[in-house]
Amino acid sequence: MSRPRAPSRPPGEGLASGGPRPRAAQPLPPVSISEFDGVRYLHLGSVWVQGAMRIGAPRFVELDYVQRMLAALLWLPEERLSGGGHAVQLGLGAGALTRFTARELRMATTVVEINPLVVTANTAMFHLPRTAEVVVGDAADWLAQAPRRSVRLLHVDLYDEQAAAPVLDSAAFYAACHDVLEDGGVMAVNLFGRDVSYAGSVARIAAAFGLERMWRLRPTREGNTVVVAGRGVSLPARDVLRERAARIEERHGRLGLAARKWLRMVQPLAEGCG
Repeated sequence: MSRPRAPSRPPGEGLASGGPRPRAAQPLPPVSISEFDGVRYLHLGSVWVQGAMRIGAPRFVELDYVQRMLAALLWLPEERLSGGGHAVQLGLGAGALTRFTARELRMATTVVEINPLVVTANTAMFHLPRTAEVVVGDAADWLAQAPRRSVRLLHVDLYDEQAAAPVLDSAAFYAACHDVLEDGGVMAVNLFGRDVSYAGSVARIAAAFGLERMWRLRPTREGNTVVVAGRGVSLPARDVLRERAARIEERHGRLGLAARKWLRMVQPLAEGCG
C-alpha cells in the first residue's frame, strides 16, 4: 500500500474541549493497517496515521513527534529511570511509547485505550508488551479512579479520526492529570491542529500546572507540538540537561532518540512562546 501523506496523529478518547460528549451516539472508528517501505502504520477510519512501527526493528521509535514526547525523560533524574515508578499512556496508537517504557525503561506500564480494536491490532501486529497493563476504557474515567500522586511519567495522545483538537482537553482533564502525577512527575502531551486549538489547550494545561512548570518542543514538520508539564519540577541546569541527553543517547540512540537535538527545541511557555 502507499504511504499516507497526511500528518502523523493519535487515537481517540473522550471529552470535547467544551465539555462532555455523548459516547453512545458516537461509534468507534474501524481500525486498518497499511505498510510501506518496511514500516507498518495504524489508521482509524481514514488515511491519517495514528501510529507506526518499523517491522524489522519494532523497538525503534519511528515517528518524530513520538520521539519528542520522550523528551520528558530530560526532566527525570537517572535514579528515577532505573526500572522504578509507574508510566502511563493515555491513548495507545501503535504502542511505541508503551513498548519503550515497558521494555527499555522497565517501568510498570499502564496504557488506557477506548477502542478495543486498537488493542487487538496492537496485540496482533504491533508487539504489545505482555507486561503492560492494558485498560480498555475512557481515559477520563481511569484518571478519576487512579490513586493520586502515583504516576511518574504520563503521556497523553488523544485524538479521534477528525484531528481537529484533542478529544480530552478540558481544564478538569488536565487538573486530573496533574493530580495523578507524583511529586517530580512529568507529563508530555501531543497537540496537533489549528493554532486556535493549540492556544486553548496550552491555556487549559497552564490552569492546572502553571506556565512556569510548562515547556514545549519545536513543532514537527507535520504540525505536532509536544508540551511537557510537571508537578513541582523545574528545567534542570544546562549542564545537567546535557549530561542527561548524553546518557539517553548512549542507551537509546539506536532507537531514534536524538536527545541532544531536543535541547535546542525546548522552550519555556512562561517566556511567551505559547
